[in-house]
Amino acid sequence: MERVSGTLGPRRRIATTLKRLREESNQNLADVARELMISTSKLSRLENAQGKPRPRDIRDLIRHYGIEDTQEAARLKRWVTSAQTPGWWTDFDDDVLEQLDAHLAYEADATVARVYTLPFLPALLQTDEYAEAVYRDMEQRSADKIPQLMEIRKTRREALVSREGLGPLRLEAVTHESTLHQMVGSPEILRDQLDALLDRLDPPGGQRPENIRLYVLPFTALPVRTMTCMYAYFEYLDPEDLEQDVVNIETHAGWWSIEDPEQVRQYRNWHDALVSTALNQDDSLDLIRSVRNSK
Repeated sequence: MERVSGTLGPRRRIATTLKRLREESNQNLADVARELMISTSKLSRLENAQGKPRPRDIRDLIRHYGIEDTQEAARLKRWVTSAQTPGWWTDFDDDVLEQLDAHLAYEADATVARVYTLPFLPALLQTDEYAEAVYRDMEQRSADKIPQLMEIRKTRREALVSREGLGPLRLEAVTHESTLHQMVGSPEILRDQLDALLDRLDPPGGQRPENIRLYVLPFTALPVRTMTCMYAYFEYLDPEDLEQDVVNIETHAGWWSIEDPEQVRQYRNWHDALVSTALNQDDSLDLIRSVRNSK
């Protein structure tokens, strides 16, 4: 798979716009490609947000569709400029990222991340010791790669506090109760992780973070459709975007992205069902505290 070297939002906006313009002009891929003397495969890649769009190609397509000097043309030019900016993760080698690049690209410019996790706690809320144990014992990553993986994790966590050009990422996470019991690293590491969760989400004498919500799906809950594997639903609250949300599912075989608007809407409904079936935030914190005290 081609490495994702920048945020995917601009590419996907370009892709959606170019496909709509072509369909509105009643042309097929071959018609446009022949007129612009480019390959149909290249045009198809542009319309599917694959690869980095070139400013010259976007300029030619703007002329072809006759939208010069319009707001739509200005948006396309702005998006293609944004698409040239490399993502912060490009500093890391492919053998460190292992297909995580697309997930990072989706996360980088999302407004909200709605996630579900098992058997581990949400990545953005993990302590360093907990995350290192997951990388070492479950993923069996080599000792020389773990420091770089921890740098990636640190940058991702910082998004919950501040981001350049964007507000802090809003995290709405549901985790299965089993994650509170799953041994990671050692009993001490797990206890410290649960303590860190409580300190972060319900600081003594402090204010709970407005942009972080964690709900626990208890053992006593009835099964919910999407409770069997980890995923992230990325939401983009941009008035220029229509149906740009995306779901990224994590499996043993790698990552699987869903961009079809109808399927994405289904996942949003399923995530809402998870939240409504899970314990509310206060009861979730009480359960975390109870499990911590039993360790």
